[in-house]
Amino acid sequence: MNTITIKDNRLACKWLYLQGLALCIVLITGCSIKQMAVNSMADALSADQTSVFAMDDDPELVGEALPFALKSMEAILQATPRHRKLLVATCAGFVQYGHAYVLQPANALENENLQAARKIRTRAKGLFLRARQYGIRALDLDHSGFSAAIFTDPAVALEGMERKDVAALYWTGVAWGSAISAAKSDMSLIGDLPIVTAIMEKALQLDPDWHNGAIHEFFIIYDSTRSEADGGGLASVEEHFKRAMALNQGRSINPLILLAESACIKQQNRQRFEILLKQALAFDANQYPEYRLANIMAQRKARYLLDNVDELFY
Repeated sequence: MNTITIKDNRLACKWLYLQGLALCIVLITGCSIKQMAVNSMADALSADQTSVFAMDDDPELVGEALPFALKSMEAILQATPRHRKLLVATCAGFVQYGHAYVLQPANALENENLQAARKIRTRAKGLFLRARQYGIRALDLDHSGFSAAIFTDPAVALEGMERKDVAALYWTGVAWGSAISAAKSDMSLIGDLPIVTAIMEKALQLDPDWHNGAIHEFFIIYDSTRSEADGGGLASVEEHFKRAMALNQGRSINPLILLAESACIKQQNRQRFEILLKQALAFDANQYPEYRLANIMAQRKARYLLDNVDELFY
């Protein structure tokens, strides 16, 4: 039974409205009071407020609310630009919004209207690059010179990273990699792929179990695109899949989708592809409220992939 009611959704929207109203008040108050209020709001926005969205069962409602939330975060960052947690949260927010509400619809549109899809993908690239900059700024706060060194010598830039940096590394790497994926033919971005590799491998080295296997989920896709000689290959994909499923304890179906759209298509294993996606669709998305929205979105992708199975296998 759905535990999120219309009243709950209205409360979530009301929370966003009040945050915006508070922001307006902050901008016209005295300096000391203003800074206290700004810091307080930055703390609140960078805390685990995403649960308001993550537990929702209405992707459209969340999609309409997220831009306002992201702009509120950016406005607060203008007043407190060195708030590390808010920088990371803003990076993560733009990545998640860009994937769920811009890039995924663009991919679905490609077969019908390639020109329109390309236009949307360009917007997605912009959102991911915007996210990347927030991630780089967060890492630069504790590692002076990172923002310059990461482009010229990633190994040196990443030398002093610690476990506390993993969230910023992960979201920066995913933002950067997503921009490359969205751009496809942008050679200047494709040339940055070794930087993304270095960032994500450092995150994996520092905390392989982070966020219930999120880093392993990245490598399910990524390692399917590179050879064993380069550190990837299908054996590596399978290992990351197993680790991701073990770490999320069966609460997230996303690894099933990732394996289906990577290794199964590459191997042209249609039978396993369909088994994985049907397993995802049979999953009760309400079983684990903290994963509800992510699982609903994953099931939408599973349906899209199954609907287009004949175009993926030949």
